[in-house]
Amino acid sequence: MKNKFNWINDFSASIVVFLVALPLCLGIALGSQVPLFSGIISGVIGGVVVGFLSQSPLSVSGPAAGLIAIVILGMQKLGSLELFLMATVIAGLFQLLFGFIKLGSLGDFVPNSVIKGMLAAIGIILIMKQIPHFFGYDVGPELDENSMQFIDQQNVFYQLNHVFENISLIALLVGLISLTILIVFDLKIVKDNKYLKLLPSPLFAVIFGAVINEYFILNNPELSLKQEHLVFLSSLTNISDISSVVIYPDFKSIFNKDVWIVAFTIALVASIETLLCIEATDKLDKYRRRTSGNRELKAQGVGNFFAGLVGGLPITSVIVRSSANVNAGAQTKLSTILHGIWLISAIFMIPSLINKIPYASLAAILIYTGFKLAKPSILRDLYKMGLDQLSPFIITVVAIIITNLLTGIFIGILASLVFILYGNFKSSVMIINEDNYYLVRFRKDVSFLNKAMLKSELEKFSNHSFVLIDVSKCDFIDKDIIEVINDFLKHAGLKDIKVEIKKNKFHNLHKLINK
Repeated sequence: MKNKFNWINDFSASIVVFLVALPLCLGIALGSQVPLFSGIISGVIGGVVVGFLSQSPLSVSGPAAGLIAIVILGMQKLGSLELFLMATVIAGLFQLLFGFIKLGSLGDFVPNSVIKGMLAAIGIILIMKQIPHFFGYDVGPELDENSMQFIDQQNVFYQLNHVFENISLIALLVGLISLTILIVFDLKIVKDNKYLKLLPSPLFAVIFGAVINEYFILNNPELSLKQEHLVFLSSLTNISDISSVVIYPDFKSIFNKDVWIVAFTIALVASIETLLCIEATDKLDKYRRRTSGNRELKAQGVGNFFAGLVGGLPITSVIVRSSANVNAGAQTKLSTILHGIWLISAIFMIPSLINKIPYASLAAILIYTGFKLAKPSILRDLYKMGLDQLSPFIITVVAIIITNLLTGIFIGILASLVFILYGNFKSSVMIINEDNYYLVRFRKDVSFLNKAMLKSELEKFSNHSFVLIDVSKCDFIDKDIIEVINDFLKHAGLKDIKVEIKKNKFHNLHKLINK
């Protein structure tokens, strides 16, 4: 009876996840500037292939909004979708390697402030890229992933000015209504309702958008959205038709170094995002089942390998679909696998309905997704945690927008290291004095970074004073610091300073003091 109950729950949950995933797969493909079918391919592979290989009972994989900037950057760097697909194939192999060499804890080595900065920057870029579609400007050049680019008049300010000169009022109406639906479904009163929270808001957004346009087609055709403002997927009648719409990678580019650079970027960012999502999904599981990060990297690697082979977008585990899966009552990964089957079935069964979806509705979904990635409350929360968290976040966001994703993440990590070193520098040595009595206490680790400060402070001690240097709790003392202490001990008597050393006689480094 228990197995039957789980099967029924998984079946119903898979339908909910499918309804959430379909508009998201289309929207992410739109935002990535690739054929919409590429988004569906990735959704199918993420559901069926990754779902089958993954150990996670509840996570759902597919194309992710967090990788849109990666796709755009990669496409611009390589010059074609075929080369980018080759990079995706290689990225899958990188992820397999990550799994076999047990890098399942990779995400733990990237500071949270940098990860939040990366997601916020992606959110900002996502919003800026979708504004033209939201206002019905679905032709012409797309915004660059580098929103501050001022080459050939393609910067964001030029683009927005161009958009406002070509507003479609119906597209704007569709976009606003779709955005309103998403906001309402995200209100606490709705999310707390055990029935309403199961309803897929992205699906309702695209349905209402399509219904509004159909109303104008029937009652006022000249105001309705034209074909260039609507989703277009080629009609497929049988499996053999898929080969006519699939784009294949350029295998000749396998020796192109830029392909390998993009591949490593995809693998690194997709792996980190996947591992973070898996951790979050495991916490949502009422049974608190744990997923092996190493096995998940292998599953994602196989998924991205096949996605690249058949024209799909890069794949990660995604929290929106995973949380929808949990809330819908899924018990096992059967739900994930079934949702992938429903996605490919929809292409054959309801293509005419899918082609009625306005781009403005998909843009609203991505704009709201971007807002949630970059919501202002993140700044407030990080500010409360201190400048050592807020500063790397801001630096990462600005660096990604001005440069690119990988460079921005690297700059953000360097910024975090600087703040960590500064914090360690400030707290490693504590100096307290009262009258002519001084306490110099070393805490845990003291490196050469403290050398200049320690030398300066020791020389400030007044004549005829007493100094206690306590290193008993210090696990590591740089030999440069030991030399500074020993030098001070040699000339302290010239100022009639009495020095006492409190150390751990069993610690080898401590034995080097006062040789």
